[in-house]
Amino acid sequence: MVKMRRGLVIFLLLNALIVGLLVRSVFTLITLLFENGARDAILRAEIPAPNSELIEQKARLIPKIIHQTYVNESIPEHWREAQKSCLDYHKDYEYKLWTDEKSKHFIATEYPWFLDTFNSYPEPIQRADSIRYFVLAYFGGVYIDLDDGCNRRLDPLLSYPAWVRRTVPTGISNDAMGAIPQHPFFVHVIDMLQKYNRNWKLPYITVMYSTGPLFLSVIWKEYMRSNPNEEGRVRILMPDEYNRHEWSFFTHHRGNSWHGKDAQLIFWMGRHWLLLTILGFAAAGLVGLAAWWAYNRVFLGGSAPSKGAQRSPPGRRYPRFWRRFSAKESYELLENRHEV
Repeated sequence: MVKMRRGLVIFLLLNALIVGLLVRSVFTLITLLFENGARDAILRAEIPAPNSELIEQKARLIPKIIHQTYVNESIPEHWREAQKSCLDYHKDYEYKLWTDEKSKHFIATEYPWFLDTFNSYPEPIQRADSIRYFVLAYFGGVYIDLDDGCNRRLDPLLSYPAWVRRTVPTGISNDAMGAIPQHPFFVHVIDMLQKYNRNWKLPYITVMYSTGPLFLSVIWKEYMRSNPNEEGRVRILMPDEYNRHEWSFFTHHRGNSWHGKDAQLIFWMGRHWLLLTILGFAAAGLVGLAAWWAYNRVFLGGSAPSKGAQRSPPGRRYPRFWRRFSAKESYELLENRHEV
């Protein structure tokens, strides 16, 4: 009985250690599920209406630069309207279109330590993702995806040292964001890119967690734990202010050109998360039972009882630890009877 209890305690401790390590490895992802960004949200009351005189009264910290990325200078027809809307609203802004050639030259010149990683990315979208972080860290300004059109001038957003937008169901996106040059958040982001450069086999997961929105969300969540001061704070543009109303800053056009078949699988999993969660717990339970059975056989002695050992009556089969306890109890009772 003592041996069984010791074995059970060791087994439970080992399982607790394994579970603890697993939870620790995904702790940020778990906490991200409960993060709504409200603490750093840009309140609608802070945002002057389009053409309001209050816009001119607000200090402008972010430089008037718009960054966008594409393979080359030939923007596809279905994105030209969105691109044109941003150019038309911001004729006084500097415009930088980062093609593949320009991006590679910029990295080689200003961040040569990252060039090998930049060239090694298997998906072009990873280079498009990473270059936006570098140009914001270096030049500052506003980055806008080509499938995001402008619905009004962005001047009110220049009053914050850095901002990103909230996405659904959780985390932040990297399709529209702004910052002052050398903002500590984006400096930290580019510093973490090499650490997160891993191949997760599925292209969608690899992109999302190495350079995409999931990567940025995890870094943002970890960055917030440092409690940055006002200058280092990252403000959050909420969905209503992003593109849900006539007074919102952006409009959304057709995009996601890099999504493959594996993305459809991920989206299916997202739609059936409850079923997958139940199946996951069931699978974990089966694995736990199998592990206990294997531990019991290997470490607590799984061989057949020796000749003469007490057996359970026919039709009554008990687990090994119960049979051992019952046999020990009978033996002790027998000794006590002889002593009487």
